[in-house]
Amino acid sequence: MDTSRLLRTSGTVIAAAGLLLSGCTSTGSGGLQAAASSSRGAAQAAPPVVPAALRSYYEQKLKWRDCGVPGFQCATMKAPLDYAHPESGQDVDIAVARRPATGPGKRLGSLVVNPGGPGGSGIGYLQAYAGIGYPASVRAQYDMVSFDPRGVDRSSPVECLTGPQMDKFTQVDQTPDNAAERAELVTAFKEFADGCKARSQRVLPHVSTVEAARDMDMLRAALGDGKLTYVGASYGTLLGATYADLFPGRVGRLVLDGAMDPSRPALEMNRDQTGGFETALRSFAKDCAKQPDCPLGQGGPEAVAERLQEFFRKVDAQPVPSGDPARPLGESLATTGVIAALYDESAWPQLREALTSAMNGDGSGLLGLADSYYEREPDGKYANLMFANAAVNCLDQPPAFAGPEAVDAALPSFEMASPVFGAGLAWASLNCTYWPVKATGEARALAAKGAPPIVVVGTVRDPATPYKWAQALAQQLDSGVLLTYDGDGHTAYGRGSTCIDTAINAYLLQGTAPKDGKKCT
Repeated sequence: MDTSRLLRTSGTVIAAAGLLLSGCTSTGSGGLQAAASSSRGAAQAAPPVVPAALRSYYEQKLKWRDCGVPGFQCATMKAPLDYAHPESGQDVDIAVARRPATGPGKRLGSLVVNPGGPGGSGIGYLQAYAGIGYPASVRAQYDMVSFDPRGVDRSSPVECLTGPQMDKFTQVDQTPDNAAERAELVTAFKEFADGCKARSQRVLPHVSTVEAARDMDMLRAALGDGKLTYVGASYGTLLGATYADLFPGRVGRLVLDGAMDPSRPALEMNRDQTGGFETALRSFAKDCAKQPDCPLGQGGPEAVAERLQEFFRKVDAQPVPSGDPARPLGESLATTGVIAALYDESAWPQLREALTSAMNGDGSGLLGLADSYYEREPDGKYANLMFANAAVNCLDQPPAFAGPEAVDAALPSFEMASPVFGAGLAWASLNCTYWPVKATGEARALAAKGAPPIVVVGTVRDPATPYKWAQALAQQLDSGVLLTYDGDGHTAYGRGSTCIDTAINAYLLQGTAPKDGKKCT
């Protein structure tokens, strides 16, 4: 399997509700609440004139330096830790990277890209894909730019657990069968939250999407652009829509690909995404049944899915060796590996191979897929993707559940959405219940009144951001234009549809938005 392609999508994947750590948001209790509350006013629309307290930030000049990656330059931007008190002098460092326009032709300014997550490294995405893999015509006329949002990777990162602690966390049973397993899962979520508080107390209350959007406006100014041109994938669509709602007069050409619906509360969002994974599983199952090497046998999607569910039950009872004695393949890691591959249909052959091996007693293939999802390195170190993912989600909305009893009540609806993944994703939605910082945001529609046309892209069988979310966001935005890809996988731009790519390229290069409702295959 092309791991870089999987990471290109699955790094954006966790964006919405996610598998183990994403999608839910915090109740908030503990010593950081007071600091968090100071950012609530940030959700109000920004004034057209830069406030005096922010002027020095907006007027800063980026000092570009060599990144160590050929063709790319890096810089560090300062942003206030707390936008409610920028005069405090406390800052966060925002890491920025660019690849200058390659020419020839007229330079159109900067194109800022975001891969989603939340928690995905924009700089990693730029250097590994967008800065070299976006259409040549786009890279010729735009400086390709990205940044690690606050709390992510190089930008004052949130840290929570050590590598060995994270290894243990990823193996905790996500489908508890008894009181002891329920207690173990709750303890794991509490220990994760406590680790974040202990290691990241300063930044933890200030990594919301609203604050990241404000940072992005400072970046626009520092780049010398009067308006923001932007392509955001998955969670990047929420970041882009939030920006547009805060700064509608500063919107240039915005593409929101694999869209989230900002009006959906955490519980509904997580349940929707559960249904999205069921849709993707059915597509995989239908394709698998046609292949001679399908380890799940023949028959319809229901039969294939039932055999997968039986496999999960077996490794729950008796994990299989994975090549790492400390990490045998149990149900949680196996489920993570399957879900990681469902993000991109190009990973389906690798998923068939990994499942075949696991069913024959070798779990290394599924473990590798799970490690790619978690961004775990061979040396046992984890990127901070999952830490930042929880931190952002837990600020952006109140939690999906108040406690385990609420999960019990919701289990039937989750299992109806997906018989295979429903229980695990319902229990995963408990993670923000124990978060040490109170949520500063809430679910609400974003209109971005006065903004020029914004292109919202939805994939019909997207597992992570269900198509109906794109429909909803396009309707909420006053100038939303819906572009539909009738296909599989997460997001649509650059995934093989000439129709989609042509429409988006024309918008980015000529400013011509596609007709609202345009459909592509």
